[in-house]
Amino acid sequence: MRIHFIAIGGSAMHSLAIALTQKEYEITGSDDAIFEPAKSRLKEYGILPESTGWFTENISKDLDAVILGMHAKADNPELLKAEELGLKVYSYPEFLFEQAKNKTRVVIGGSHGKTSITSMILHVMNYHDKEIDYMVGAAIEGVDNPVHLTEENDFIVIEGDEYLSSPIDRRPKFHLYQPNIALLSGIAWDHINVFPTYENYVEQFRIFIDSIVNGGILVYNEEDPEVKRLAEGTENPIRKHPYQTPEYHTDGVHTVLDVPEGEMPLEIFGRHNLNNLAGAKWICQHMGVDEDDFYEAISTFKGASKRLEKIAESTSSVIFKDFAHSPSKVRATTAAVKEQYPNKKLVACLELHTYSSLNADFLKEYNNTLSEADVALVFYSPEAVANKKLEEVSVDQIREAFNKEGLKVFVNPEEFKNELFQTDFNNSALLMMSSGNYGSLDLEELKALI
Repeated sequence: MRIHFIAIGGSAMHSLAIALTQKEYEITGSDDAIFEPAKSRLKEYGILPESTGWFTENISKDLDAVILGMHAKADNPELLKAEELGLKVYSYPEFLFEQAKNKTRVVIGGSHGKTSITSMILHVMNYHDKEIDYMVGAAIEGVDNPVHLTEENDFIVIEGDEYLSSPIDRRPKFHLYQPNIALLSGIAWDHINVFPTYENYVEQFRIFIDSIVNGGILVYNEEDPEVKRLAEGTENPIRKHPYQTPEYHTDGVHTVLDVPEGEMPLEIFGRHNLNNLAGAKWICQHMGVDEDDFYEAISTFKGASKRLEKIAESTSSVIFKDFAHSPSKVRATTAAVKEQYPNKKLVACLELHTYSSLNADFLKEYNNTLSEADVALVFYSPEAVANKKLEEVSVDQIREAFNKEGLKVFVNPEEFKNELFQTDFNNSALLMMSSGNYGSLDLEELKALI
């Protein structure tokens, strides 16, 4: 097949392009900007566009399909040309479904935990040499490309994002996959630029549950009241398997899971990660991995990239970076580090970077999310607020919203960096939470602090 990607540089888009190249499809693509690591990875597979920009000559009748990424706009000249020629234009999830429609589709959904749970499942399958197809939203140790597609594998595991499918398809991605087996980890309001009310956001998950095929399976976190309500209230004729956080404790070095055979030390930690593990276990069992084999494999799982990723450690201190930015993730991640290192000073740094986190009306959702931190620093860029055309937020508004005594708020990246570098990190755990980069802060420089 000959397929052209409009906005090939996106993290998911370039991974799909590579996966299709590995299937020996003929792939071309375009974008107005391509950054690392996508640039190097596309070049490695011979599908990096020669120049950036949109070129209508890329679109011709001999294309079998066009895949449209979210980064493009509805008036993209290549898209308009494709529509004019009557070519089939797919969104990313639409095309993924086409690749998966004859497989058993396992879709992992939820406001948080999706990437971690999907990564756990892939780790277990890889550990036991079980070949499956997959799409995951982060780099995983032992996995070359976050997307893997074949003709022969029976299962495909998909991380089910609730964000929009494409500029011309406003449906959430996970509505398009029609899962045979689904997991729902939790619901906490996010993406308010798309889902302006909590009720509207929750409705997307009800639709997701209803999209499970008749006779399919829903694995759900019964500790989340909203998830429990939706799961128990659906009239979709499916089987339901609730899960909850298993018994565990910490021994000062590891988090230890209490399993039928005794105590099993884990590489990961935090109550939210143990809850994720319970969901992953159910899914793996439905995919043919028994409980003992699951535990053997999961004991070696070190976590997904940027999810509580340890980037430095000394005899007395440790530094983690985490993708956490939504209120529920910030609360869970901060609590996890404090639980794992109760005798260390926890310095928690958060960058407000996304549309939701910089919205004045949404800020109240961050109330008490940093309560477990001994020292709390928040950074945001007023320029980012302006660029997103949001109502201006003040330092005082942020302090009031977080309701954290001693909270320090920074709008200047140099002042934030200076505060960090003047902090005493003896016997400390430093947690860097952001989907941005704190105004170009070099995390490598932080390692010298401990």
